[in-house]
Amino acid sequence: MKLAVSGKGGVGKTTLSAMLAGALGLDGQAVIALDADPDANLGAALGLPADAQPTPLAEMHDLIAERTGSADNYGGYFKLNPKVDDIPETFSRRIGRIRLLALGGMRQGGQGCLCPASALLKALLVHLVLGRDESLVMDMEAGLEHLGRATARSMDALIVVVDSGPWSRQTARRVRRMAGDIGMRRILAVANRADEPAELEEIRADLGDISLIGQVPYDARLARGVFENASGDGCSPAPVLRDRLPAVKAILSEVDRRL
Repeated sequence: MKLAVSGKGGVGKTTLSAMLAGALGLDGQAVIALDADPDANLGAALGLPADAQPTPLAEMHDLIAERTGSADNYGGYFKLNPKVDDIPETFSRRIGRIRLLALGGMRQGGQGCLCPASALLKALLVHLVLGRDESLVMDMEAGLEHLGRATARSMDALIVVVDSGPWSRQTARRVRRMAGDIGMRRILAVANRADEPAELEEIRADLGDISLIGQVPYDARLARGVFENASGDGCSPAPVLRDRLPAVKAILSEVDRRL
């Protein structure tokens, strides 16, 4: 399953991304959790301590220069199809069956920026979506700058996280338009921190043609991460993940039903 998660800042998209990755991993799947938000917090949401976070790939200047050939800077040319197939194993952080990668910022990524870092990150994303068998959960900001048309069409779904505030639904509708422009077929919504039936009905009505497929109730424990001892194979799901697992599995089942 290849999923992108988007939404207005502060609505809980990173928390949902961590729970989706955690649920898929606990189901026995190999998962790549991809932090594509420049304000990278997916590692913390998964439970990694600050000193164990992966270095964003956009900041690995030596790697970018080596793979793209930009170190020579011959006439300003560089490779647009650099080698990336070893990056998930080499530069990720392991959390059980999950490999966490951080992309880092892509300056003007959605506006045709042609720079070595952009070339490497875009090639990696194409490889992750089209060239690998693992499940992919991609935590994005409210924009879709990282997704080109080929990768967008190959994603199984874009999940937009909303809450009871009207601005989050406005962002969801904007993301819906952008996703349609690049050919994404399934744009779905999940409500966070909206537990009352009346709230959910208001959200559903306000979303228009975006299907609301589930909700995640508020739980303060999620701020501490969804895994304990989140390092290598020795981690264990935090109680909050176990408690919320039925809701997260219901969301994944609804996505799967629509494929």
